Amino acid sequence: MTNTIILSGVTFVYFGAFVFYLFQMIFRKDLWGRGAFYITLAGLAAHSLGLLLRWRESYALSIGHVPLANFYESLIFFAWSVVLLFVMVERRSKYRSLGAFVLPVPFLLLAFASLAPNVDSRIQPLVPALQSNWLTSHVLTCFMGYAAFTVAFAAGVMYLLRRYPRLRFLPADEILDELIYRHAALGFVFLTIGIVTGSVWAHYAWGSYWSWDPKETWSLITWLIYAVMLHVRYVRGWRGNRMAVMAVIGFAAVLFTYLGVNYLPGLHTYLQS
Repeated sequence: MTNTIILSGVTFVYFGAFVFYLFQMIFRKDLWGRGAFYITLAGLAAHSLGLLLRWRESYALSIGHVPLANFYESLIFFAWSVVLLFVMVERRSKYRSLGAFVLPVPFLLLAFASLAPNVDSRIQPLVPALQSNWLTSHVLTCFMGYAAFTVAFAAGVMYLLRRYPRLRFLPADEILDELIYRHAALGFVFLTIGIVTGSVWAHYAWGSYWSWDPKETWSLITWLIYAVMLHVRYVRGWRGNRMAVMAVIGFAAVLFTYLGVNYLPGLHTYLQS
């Protein structure tokens, strides 16, 4: 299928952008950074085209639905969300080195989508539980939240690495601390909306707002981690190392919520299709 060929190619585009961002960070030449940004934009455009073609092809197969319905589609949409948000951040802030820490995530997501033996890239009919208008709002808000948490994680890793004298050229502590806070807060808002819309959808699909399914439970755990993170920021004035560590812990919870629980029995096991 044309869309899978394009999306597979985008994997290498993002890897190329990562290499350019890495060179910019090491050699501190803005030429590499500008090149990396334009490569990322080209990858995002091709990525968007692949999603749109997949959407159109689903209608040609008479099973039309937004490309958010199975594990493969969720992987490519997660990657798209991360790159979209990163492009917005990078264009506004001009912190080129951030790309060296963000771009590996969409690259690995797309590589996993293309290479993992248990990921089926075929367009498939929606299972009954997914045949709802809540699908788009729930999945979109969750993945935008995950994307914001990815940026917060990248800034957190940069903050921790900046403790090493040879990496003092990374953005200043204050800048990274603000990136962590802002994107943790943004992700928290999106994840909250995602949990609420998911509860409404669960009531529509299964007759219950909350079933303590593994995915629901770990979504709540992730939400609580970021709630605590924002709470201690406001109430205790936590900054710096502690916020960076919490951003890393929170992102680990995000990854387990998204990837780990898909292999546990539960109502969300359709992602293994």
